[in-house]
Amino acid sequence: MKKWWVIIAGILSYVIAIGMYMSNRIMFMKKKEDAFIQNREIEAKRFSIKEFEALPKTELPIPSPEGYSLKCVLIEPHDTKKWIIICHGVTENKINSFKYADMFMKLGFNAVIYDHRRHGESGGKTSSYGHYEKFDLQAVIAEVKKRKGNDITLGIHGESMGAVTTLLYAGMLEDAADFYIADCPFSNFEEQIKHQMSQEVPVPSWAVFPIGRAFIKLRDGYWTSEVSPIDYVNNIQKPILFIHSEPDRFIPASMTQALYEKKRGPKQLYLAKKGAHAQSYNENPEEYKAQVKLFLETYVYDKEEGT
Repeated sequence: MKKWWVIIAGILSYVIAIGMYMSNRIMFMKKKEDAFIQNREIEAKRFSIKEFEALPKTELPIPSPEGYSLKCVLIEPHDTKKWIIICHGVTENKINSFKYADMFMKLGFNAVIYDHRRHGESGGKTSSYGHYEKFDLQAVIAEVKKRKGNDITLGIHGESMGAVTTLLYAGMLEDAADFYIADCPFSNFEEQIKHQMSQEVPVPSWAVFPIGRAFIKLRDGYWTSEVSPIDYVNNIQKPILFIHSEPDRFIPASMTQALYEKKRGPKQLYLAKKGAHAQSYNENPEEYKAQVKLFLETYVYDKEEGT
């Protein structure tokens, strides 16, 4: 009998250890320090404190439906109805989003940058890779339209987790923007987790993953299978520009290709030849800008407007 108790205790210890490790790894992925992000962007000449402070803008806390505050900045250099909302990736913050906002401001848009839950100056305890973040994005969109009007031309640009958030918002909640740009999203969260496990953990995924996903459900309230843009991309009627770097080892470019192939209706694909994960813009800025401009001219701008 004692032998059986030892075996059961060993199994329970294994399950708890694996479940806590994997759920902690996902829910509380180590973030980059805000000062590091700002210094990195300044050194790369993608952000200037002086220029940022000179821009006409409104700092705005927006209540999340999940019970915390989202730190948003509305940047409004133009008298225009064209707006873009930028969604950053996991471990980043709104300063990383500024380079994309700047690109769009140079194209005549006003911009919104904000910190996702658990990042930067926003509240929230965990990262959910788009599950709860999509509701936050919905709240940001609602506030922008409330302030600027329902007749604005609105785009959403997302990078990595922000791209998944963008696709889940459009495919699961409401396809209420006029266009979307999804830069290096995963197509299915469970496949992405298994992909990462194969590179990090010397244990077969079947021996680890079912335990981890159950702990995430118990601790954070959702099944990882729910975070699956590939299952909802067909619901999106508005145009999508899909972007990925071919050398990306963190999220394979094949995931974006699958999303592009599954999407019906207006779409465009740009696969950069250079760049690690979320580096398509940084490594190929002129190509990136040209692809965005082509996408806007093809699917967004009125033909007579032209710009």
